[in-house]
Amino acid sequence: MGSIANNISVKEDFRLVKRLVEKNGLRLTKQRKLILEQFFITKRHLTVEDIYQRLKGFNIGLATVYRNVKIFTSIGIIKEISVDGVSYYELKIYSKKPLHLHFQCINCNDIIDIDEREVALNYIRLNKDIEKTNNLEIYDVNIMLIGLCKKCRG
Repeated sequence: MGSIANNISVKEDFRLVKRLVEKNGLRLTKQRKLILEQFFITKRHLTVEDIYQRLKGFNIGLATVYRNVKIFTSIGIIKEISVDGVSYYELKIYSKKPLHLHFQCINCNDIIDIDEREVALNYIRLNKDIEKTNNLEIYDVNIMLIGLCKKCRG
């Protein structure tokens, strides 16, 4: 399994996450650190089961993973994306991609981030129009595009 120990920018981001955990009156225990580390060392969106499987060798129970993922979601460190009744999670803050859409492949079930600059700019314009027209204040968005990924189309 990979580690964040050798990547300086990830170490800095992890320190920021640690401060956020502590600011919310929690300790960054060994279990919490290992759970959070999974989001820094993977390129995939993770389910609680994925995290549990990755940490089986560390004697971390499924209930512990569930409980801490819910805590991290509630304090804004990770974001939940629900697809067909399955919850996937990704870093919400410090991910260097504050606005991106998601694509789910109906064949392999992979979830892919769509974070092209022009798409983000178009969304920001649309978001501002929706807020103005409807007198709303939008804080977050969950857009899931569904189809076949490049790998499955080929």
